[in-house]
Amino acid sequence: MSHFVLIDGNSIANRAFYALPLLSTSNGLHTNAVLGFTTMLLKVLEEMKPTHIMVAFDAGKVVFRHSEFTDYKAGRSKTPTELSEQFPLIRELLDAFSIKRFELEGYEADDIIGTLTLRADQNNWKTTVITGDKDMLQLVSDHVSVALTRKGVSELEVYTTAEIEQKYGLKPQQIIDLKGLMGDASDNIPGVPGVGEKTALKLLHQYGTVEEVLNHIDEISGKKLQENLRGNVEQAKMSKSLATILREAPVDLELDQVGYSGYDPGKLLEFFKRMEFKSLIPKIKGISATSGYNAEAGEADETAGKSVPFSYLIADRGSLAELAEKLTSPMGLFVEMDGDNYHHAPIVGFGLAAEDFALYLPMELALEWEAFRQWLADETKQKWVFDGKRDTVGLAWNGLQLNGIQFDMYLATYLLNATESNPILADAALQYAAVAIASDESVYGKGAKRELPELATLSEHVARKATAIWQAVPAIRRELEQQELSELLTKLEGPLSLVLAEMERTGVKLDAERLVQMGQELDRKLDELTNKIYDLAGEPFNINSPKQLGEILFDRLQLPVLKKTKTGPSTSADVLEKLAPYHPIIDEILLFRQLGKLRSTYIEGLLKEINSKTGKIHTLFNQATTATGRLSSTEPNLQNIPIRLEEGRKIREAFVPSEAGWYMLAADYSQIELRVLAHISRDQNLIDAFRKGMDIHTRTAMDVFGVSEDEVTSMMRRQAKAVNFGIVYGISDYGLSQNLNITRKEAAEFIDRYFAVFQGVKQYMEDIVEQAKQDGYVTTLLQRRRYLPDIRNKNFNLRSFAERTAMNTPIQGTAADIIKLAMIRMQESLRQQGLRSRMLLQVHDELVFEVPQDELETMKTLVADVMENALPLDVPLKVDVHYGPTWNDTK
Repeated sequence: MSHFVLIDGNSIANRAFYALPLLSTSNGLHTNAVLGFTTMLLKVLEEMKPTHIMVAFDAGKVVFRHSEFTDYKAGRSKTPTELSEQFPLIRELLDAFSIKRFELEGYEADDIIGTLTLRADQNNWKTTVITGDKDMLQLVSDHVSVALTRKGVSELEVYTTAEIEQKYGLKPQQIIDLKGLMGDASDNIPGVPGVGEKTALKLLHQYGTVEEVLNHIDEISGKKLQENLRGNVEQAKMSKSLATILREAPVDLELDQVGYSGYDPGKLLEFFKRMEFKSLIPKIKGISATSGYNAEAGEADETAGKSVPFSYLIADRGSLAELAEKLTSPMGLFVEMDGDNYHHAPIVGFGLAAEDFALYLPMELALEWEAFRQWLADETKQKWVFDGKRDTVGLAWNGLQLNGIQFDMYLATYLLNATESNPILADAALQYAAVAIASDESVYGKGAKRELPELATLSEHVARKATAIWQAVPAIRRELEQQELSELLTKLEGPLSLVLAEMERTGVKLDAERLVQMGQELDRKLDELTNKIYDLAGEPFNINSPKQLGEILFDRLQLPVLKKTKTGPSTSADVLEKLAPYHPIIDEILLFRQLGKLRSTYIEGLLKEINSKTGKIHTLFNQATTATGRLSSTEPNLQNIPIRLEEGRKIREAFVPSEAGWYMLAADYSQIELRVLAHISRDQNLIDAFRKGMDIHTRTAMDVFGVSEDEVTSMMRRQAKAVNFGIVYGISDYGLSQNLNITRKEAAEFIDRYFAVFQGVKQYMEDIVEQAKQDGYVTTLLQRRRYLPDIRNKNFNLRSFAERTAMNTPIQGTAADIIKLAMIRMQESLRQQGLRSRMLLQVHDELVFEVPQDELETMKTLVADVMENALPLDVPLKVDVHYGPTWNDTK
């Protein structure tokens, strides 16, 4: 039997956008509406199994209803840019799903759906409409049901004629009479003043239709209600007409054109990868059969390239002397590890490649082959590698030294396309050398089934990797030179990777005993909070149970229900924050949750990460993750330790020097991105403020509000700070309104006043967009490049996103480049001056060191000098340096 699913595209996109937080990809593209839409589609395809499916969209703002009522839908807020830029992506999503989409100029999605449901009904097709709009209930019939979204878009509440009768006591066609009487504020349908849903239902239960209600006004009780009905007869009729979905729109689409036979898993995978929907990839049906890809890693699959004969050698003890002659320069080198975290993943073996030569060398032979160990450590023997930091650190843990890295393919491919984070060897090999490599998963197995394969399989896999590097490097080099990125690799990213390798290997000392004590203190506070919450609730309950918490808050304490889920009233953090003024129990519950997270994530989590041999934490610094060049930290993430709560700040007390009598020293750039903005934009007001050493947020508040320094209030400074940092990130009036909890109109006015004062900033933003349109990319001061393929796109939303990216990438990217330069020069200075001090961490704009007492004064001066002079700007770079016995004491 045919099952036709019709989806109201605009309605679902809107509900998804407002239901999910503002999510974005690593290059800043907002995706929350796309993600919500995607999860809904996957659920619909899985559960409803449609034979026919289509998504209808509104074609424009003006529709035929405006000729009847010019204020139809008037008063609606302008669609936030963060949402409108996602509509083209949703259309791409539907194409990836092979789902038909349709829109019709002058008509709304409702009318398209209304027309097609009627046609399907006449053919006795089972039809389901998916929407967030209750108006659609008028379409329900014996064959047509309407599924209304609940809990954002993840849950659907299906209405048939029986459900409408049960809930409203009406027939489906009476829904338009209901709207005619009560109106609809979202569509600016006026209805009858003073008539709400309760009154409208009462009237319809008695008289049936708007027309019959108007025919019996004299019989209706209530003088005021009679007056309102008499005074709005035509308005009530017009409202009913506006609420009526057209069922004979000129939709040039036959039902057989929306048949659905499934999607191409490869296309959907590509889209999910671009949107960074990693958690959804396993939900793609048939992905294992998709040629050339592995769902987990996005690498070439196990069958790729195996038809091509591949010649290589496997080293054994008898061949080592002969093979020593093959250790030439340059050579492709791949270090094969059994696991992703190279701080503890065992090294399995090595792949080596040069012209017409490939070799697999098992680890046990490498350790005893002196010629190979010397070749690895020889600075004059050039190595082409895929990820030099990984290789250097992994080898160091095994007592092997790697020098002479001349080309790092991982960093090079990242620089060529910074929007593709964490490049994969298989992808780069295919792109630059047409060499296919099997996925590690296909070679080793997955999860509990993971194991070392037999020698023949393993050796070919590793030798292929080295060969891929050897064959791809020349092409990558040429492209780097063409894009003027060679110097960025050789002078910045390459040297930095070795600095980071040394920092990772050094690690940072963690006082486990102090962390345990903090955990015990948190336990005591959690116990106290628990008892306080019980007292305020009037009874004990499981605070971590949303169901029990909901019963206490909404049944026992009678707090207002702000949001519902399928299991009951929501007790999410955003809901609780809005409920805080209603009862003192809310603040205690929020604190209980925060301390509980600190306990599990940062006390227990950090204790697990302490290396048993060194007593330190050895984080991974990710150098090729962000499109702007910023570093990130994982396993564990040391850039995200919470510092708003006192208990969170105390966690930094557990980070201590690794030697007795030493100190922790931290140096932090002050407002580096705003200083870069002043330099790049040449805005004289910004430059003047920084040169005079003024507090930039106070100065901004003075200029924008037109007040003197002593008249700047804390609220003015807070708003100025939000817009200062927001401008760097291309903030919109919607985004600023959310940050400051003000209206979009107020936020827009604030941004306008800012640009009126800082005209140089405004001019820069206009100029950089024009330059991007000419070049197709923007660069940092050190020539880091970011391509913007949509900068000339005819689609307004895609173009707008690219324009915002053009504005903020040079600022954020230059700030990232500056601290990287400082790290390289700092490490050089430590070596040149023979200092024992060690650089341990980079946390956003901050560098953290451990310093012996006799080097404190030297380091305070040296660190500030190196960081402040890393790159000359038109405004001074300012660095705050502090020290103490723990990391927390450096603040």
